[in-house]
Amino acid sequence: MSPVGVFDSGVGGLSVLAALRAELPHENFVYFADTAYAPYGERGDAYVIERSRAVVEHLLREHGIKALVVACNTATTAAIHLLRADHPDLPIVGLEPGLKPAVASSRTGHISVLATRGTLASAKYANLRASFAGSADVRPVPCDGLVKAIEGFDSAGIAALSERYMAEAGPFGDGPGEVDTVVLGCTHYPLVKEELGKHAPATLRFIDTGVPVAQQTRRLLASAGRLADGTGAAGNLLLQSSGDVAVLEAAAARWLGLSATATA
Repeated sequence: MSPVGVFDSGVGGLSVLAALRAELPHENFVYFADTAYAPYGERGDAYVIERSRAVVEHLLREHGIKALVVACNTATTAAIHLLRADHPDLPIVGLEPGLKPAVASSRTGHISVLATRGTLASAKYANLRASFAGSADVRPVPCDGLVKAIEGFDSAGIAALSERYMAEAGPFGDGPGEVDTVVLGCTHYPLVKEELGKHAPATLRFIDTGVPVAQQTRRLLASAGRLADGTGAAGNLLLQSSGDVAVLEAAAARWLGLSATATA
């Protein structure tokens, strides 16, 4: 059975992979971490487009994927329209910061978005934010260095940067002018949600898009007639990396409790 391809600049997309495997337990997945060329979020669009196209060509050529999940906000904003044009017969699902559910759930109307500088500077994000103009006050917080700290298992760096960026995202609370909802606008950030939460009240809502992406992937597979038979065994998972495979294996074990072996 052909697999669903999932890719990110590094290990952050594992948070999306977890949601996909929970929603689609009978599907085979191949996850590609482009760690040799990471981080995407601090690069220009041309670089991200080039790498995204190269990764998709690899997934199609080597694995014959039947659908693609771009598990990276930066790659989605920079490249997904081109990937869809390149491969019109391939179901492709991307990500965007979860402003819609954030605006719907916020009581105070004050929302902060933690994301990479690349995502926040993109035209796609600007259009998304503009669509909610007047509905909520949305504060962008570019989180330089946080992806690198997560990729490097730098606990001290994760702690320091989480404290710094959450301070920029606040003040938190349910009162007038206070932020009650934080959007995790990069797939890496849900992996450290517990650390981020240390710097906010327990009532603060964190919004990430793993579950909606998994649900949309199911819908597209079903409409294309490519959904796995739900009566079979659990699907297989292959992890691949353009960089150090040990880093991906360690990340899968640490963040998701997976013992899968990665390949180059």
